[in-house]
Amino acid sequence: MAGRISRQFIDDLLARADIVELVDARVPLKKAGKNYQACCPFHNEKSPSFTVSQEKQFYHCFGCGVHGNAISFLMEFDRLDFVDAIEELAAHCAMEVVREENNASPAEQRRQQQIYQQKQDDYELMNQVSRFYQQQLKIANDKETAINYLKGRGLSGEMVKRFGIGYISDAWDGMMKLFSANGQANQQLVDLGMAIQSDKNRPYDRFRGRIMFPIRDKRGRVIGFGGRVLGDEKPKYLNSPETRIYHKGHELYGLYEAKQANKNLERLVVVEGYMDVVALAQHGIDYAVASLGTSTTAEQLQTLFRTVKEVICCYDGDRAGRDAAWRAMENALPLIRDGFSLKFVFVPDGEDPDSLIRSQGQQAFEHILDQAMPLSKFLFEHLMSQVDMSSIEGRSALVESFQPYLAKLPDSVLKDAIINDIANNFGTGSEQFLAKINKMASPEKNRKKTKPNTKVTPVRLAIALLLEHPHLVKSLEDITILQSITVPGVALLNQILLLCEQNPESKTSQLLEYFRDTEHGKQLSKLMCWQHHIEADAAEDVFLDSIEKLLNNFVEQRAEILLQKARTGKMTQQEKQELQAILNAS
Repeated sequence: MAGRISRQFIDDLLARADIVELVDARVPLKKAGKNYQACCPFHNEKSPSFTVSQEKQFYHCFGCGVHGNAISFLMEFDRLDFVDAIEELAAHCAMEVVREENNASPAEQRRQQQIYQQKQDDYELMNQVSRFYQQQLKIANDKETAINYLKGRGLSGEMVKRFGIGYISDAWDGMMKLFSANGQANQQLVDLGMAIQSDKNRPYDRFRGRIMFPIRDKRGRVIGFGGRVLGDEKPKYLNSPETRIYHKGHELYGLYEAKQANKNLERLVVVEGYMDVVALAQHGIDYAVASLGTSTTAEQLQTLFRTVKEVICCYDGDRAGRDAAWRAMENALPLIRDGFSLKFVFVPDGEDPDSLIRSQGQQAFEHILDQAMPLSKFLFEHLMSQVDMSSIEGRSALVESFQPYLAKLPDSVLKDAIINDIANNFGTGSEQFLAKINKMASPEKNRKKTKPNTKVTPVRLAIALLLEHPHLVKSLEDITILQSITVPGVALLNQILLLCEQNPESKTSQLLEYFRDTEHGKQLSKLMCWQHHIEADAAEDVFLDSIEKLLNNFVEQRAEILLQKARTGKMTQQEKQELQAILNAS
């Protein structure tokens, strides 16, 4: 493994990346003066407080306080770790990641090497296993059984290839035999959920006699599998267990394929099974995903709403399907904001999306999706079914039952509409009644939110201005002028001055990246978000004035200390000379 990603490469990457283009591809931005704005993708709000600066290559939300550069945005929005975010941004900018020599201790280098290599080996092994399953669909002795099954489900060879569908015969160690022969570690296959350790310490295949569906992450890497039996054996579907690279509550089957098929996804349909996703794609609905055998989790819903604005949950109409829909709705409530919607479709008894689209076709199925039940209607119908609507007591209980769900729902037009509907249909409709519901539904509303004010000091102002305008370093004849000053914050200011002198064309995003994951980084991010109201054309004068104040304040404080020493007769000859120089200068 090469060393850490080169600092120079990160600077070059941030210099080439355009944060406005990057963010706009995920969160549509509107021009607002010299900056761009949108409703924050990281919290719910009615009016936009999320600002992106093209000049600074920096984003900041004045509502929730989230901020950062292009790398930070990818880490937050796409849920990537630092290295993956760098690689993603590099791919976006058509750049090859450059690494430098590793200067860590030998022990730390070995640890880094092991972690990195393990991760790469895991992805590579899972890809090899996936290719093996695909090959078995072509060469296995009983391949015709599998092929006939897929044809019977209406799948074409092209669709099978697009989703990387494979097959494994019903042998005890069909997969293990091959990979053990190729020198693959048995333990790694066990760790990745592909094999099970027997009592005799001889691993055997987890998946046997099944059609195999590879599960890919956001970058298209195989991280797990789902296997379906060809007959009526139980369990019908078998899924990979949780592993170090696969966390089913965070992933969605088919999302990678949906993104590959649609450059501009507008909506996603959530279904329950792998075959539902593939069958829908076969018939033109290539924007379906599956929640991998779990109720749709909050993490999955966040991923969905970060990809599209309209999510439709398509579940069975039985009790289990409606319970799954209810859990999905509860998880989605805190994420719903204006412009985003969650809807529900319940297929008739005895049907599933696979059978429905095969019998009715794409146009009829999309018509069903267009008529999907809105979240608000689903919420009303579900809660109304639990009370006696013919009695005053029942209607009163209904109003009370809405409270916990309204409390989860952020302020929005949807929330206001639901509250008005409750008041008009089940309450008195009076202003007092509305006020009561609003108060109960938004317990946080009346709490005072105090934002700490940043105290204006010459050091903070100089650093803030230098972060915004790195070229200001050119206005100083000597950047070492503050080296002897011991005032808090000056050491950091000197460090930034040196960075700016080394690269006066630096952008704000590059300077902040240098201090990522440090205590200084947190301080600088706060200063970057500080509204000091200094216009760009006045920045140089204010910056130089701040430097001068720093020097003057230091000289005054130093003179006072020396004079105090003089009064006590404890001055050294060097200090006497220093005091004389200060007094002469003044």
